[in-house]
Amino acid sequence: MSTRRSIARTGAILTATTLTVLLGAGVAAAHVSAHSPDNPTKGGDAEIVFRVPDEENAAHTVMVRVNFSTTSPLSNAGIKPVAGWTAQETMMTLAKPVKMSDQTITTAVRSITWTAPAGGGIVPGQFQEFAITVEGLPDNTDQLVMPAVQTYDNGDVVNWNQPTVAGQAEPEHPAPNLTLADANPAPPAAQSTSDTTARWLGGAGLIIAALALGFGLGAFVRSRRPTATTPAEKPRQESEV
Repeated sequence: MSTRRSIARTGAILTATTLTVLLGAGVAAAHVSAHSPDNPTKGGDAEIVFRVPDEENAAHTVMVRVNFSTTSPLSNAGIKPVAGWTAQETMMTLAKPVKMSDQTITTAVRSITWTAPAGGGIVPGQFQEFAITVEGLPDNTDQLVMPAVQTYDNGDVVNWNQPTVAGQAEPEHPAPNLTLADANPAPPAAQSTSDTTARWLGGAGLIIAALALGFGLGAFVRSRRPTATTPAEKPRQESEV
């Protein structure tokens, strides 16, 4: 009995240790990210949501700042309130105006900073979402990159500003980014006349071949049927005189 208890105790310890490692890896893999529920397109309107997890063991996240591009700028941003947090939007004058669609942008959103109330903030193991709405997303880029700065109440500061390169491993502190789809995707290429004609002739040939096969099978079946014959007449005997 003691051996069985020892094995069971060892299994429980190993299971708990494995769960702890897996949970720790999940927390360590978390990072500040951006997403949108609106399938954002170039030049379109969308809501952008920043998800901020707290990765410290004991410290609270008390401030989050998101910076915006000067070459693919946002001309406006509506900030969704977060209970207890204050938000401050900072505008900037672009050193070089940016032409997008039918307008030229000279002033844009430089950054938005969210600050937690005294004694509050994002606690370890939890996350908070901060949302903005934008009218007229940039139309001169496929990726809207928005570096973020996360500040903890113990003085730690994490810069989420490393670029993510396709085909390469994700960096340790990737900058939040949002993929923008084309507003007017190119229609599928039209089939050439020769291709259409070839398809039509091919279909017609198949139909003719099927009909010919049907007629051939019909003739073969008819030729195999037995020919009906009438019974031979018995010769009539002449009556004796």
